[in-house]
Amino acid sequence: MSLARLNDAVASSAVGRWFSLAGSGAKKERPNSRFTTELRAGVATFMTMAYIISVNANILTDSGGPCGCTAAPPVCLADPAYQSCLAHIKKDYITATAAIAAISCVAMGLFSNLPIALAPGMGLNAYFAYQVVGFQGSGKVPYRTALAAVFIEGIIFMVLSAFGLRQLLAKAVPLSIKVATGGGIGLFLALIGSESSAGIGLVTGDNATLVALGGCPASSKDPVTGHCLSNTMEGGATWLGILGLLLIGILLSFRVKGSILIGIIFISAISWFRNSAVTYFPYTEKGDAMFTYFSKVVDTPTIRRTAGSLDFNLSGSQVWIALVTFLYVDILDATGTMFSMAKFAGFLDETGDFEGSYAAFLTDAASISIGALMGTSPNTAFIES
Repeated sequence: MSLARLNDAVASSAVGRWFSLAGSGAKKERPNSRFTTELRAGVATFMTMAYIISVNANILTDSGGPCGCTAAPPVCLADPAYQSCLAHIKKDYITATAAIAAISCVAMGLFSNLPIALAPGMGLNAYFAYQVVGFQGSGKVPYRTALAAVFIEGIIFMVLSAFGLRQLLAKAVPLSIKVATGGGIGLFLALIGSESSAGIGLVTGDNATLVALGGCPASSKDPVTGHCLSNTMEGGATWLGILGLLLIGILLSFRVKGSILIGIIFISAISWFRNSAVTYFPYTEKGDAMFTYFSKVVDTPTIRRTAGSLDFNLSGSQVWIALVTFLYVDILDATGTMFSMAKFAGFLDETGDFEGSYAAFLTDAASISIGALMGTSPNTAFIES
């Protein structure tokens, strides 16, 4: 069966009419929305945001989660039992992040018919882990109480969305700010991708200028600060990332379909080979553990320690400050992303609203509370959509 026949067959089915594919005969049929096009776009979106699975797990593990560090962080980190607990909750966070992203993305597609992906948001997870809970629980709000605050935030958002108040708040924000929010998030993600913790290590920290040119091998980094001591721009992983960016740019200039997807798969495949200077799985204890976990390909893990870890003792003032902050940031973050995507895709109407906004806001709000039940920081719309 040719791709054209496949697209026509899907468009004429109940699935095609539900998603308003081109040629489906739906009342609000969307031009150029073919099944194979949407399939390719969905895979590309997954590949561009899959980083959140590992990055979110790393960040939330730094909070100590439910492991309960009762001493200073260095003391806890020197305890083998505590390290074992961190290893277990990291796998829980990996599972929880993937699960809530899958649930919320499917719900967004089914109920709002919008190409907007959801997952635990960058920035919000760092605020949750390092400011609210603190490194290894050294903050002013216990992990379980912070999760309860996130759960309540989702409930508040659901109430606001159900009564249409969230849409009114969104309309009150000037369109320029909504669009600029998307650009700001994009720049923030570009910085993350350029750093060492979740990117190619092109930039590193600096005591004088905050950021400086990096790109050095791991052996040339300060073990405490992570700053490059020598061999700047000589790291293999940095140049591999730059190669990937150039490859995607060249393919886009020639209008090759799936350019981003091709670039990501090509560079990822190169990094899987262990006998190279650019491998993601070096022959170290940590590298061996990551490769063993990666080699499973398919697994059926369970969330053992982080699920249901909520404590609704909200007597402290700090937890309410965190709750208000989560609400404020989520309103700007999710709303700005959704409106930016709707404007880019041509869904915005003359009133400044977009089709499916009611279901989209409800789905976003519900995913925040469901994610909290699994143990993760607030869910939000991803600009990678």
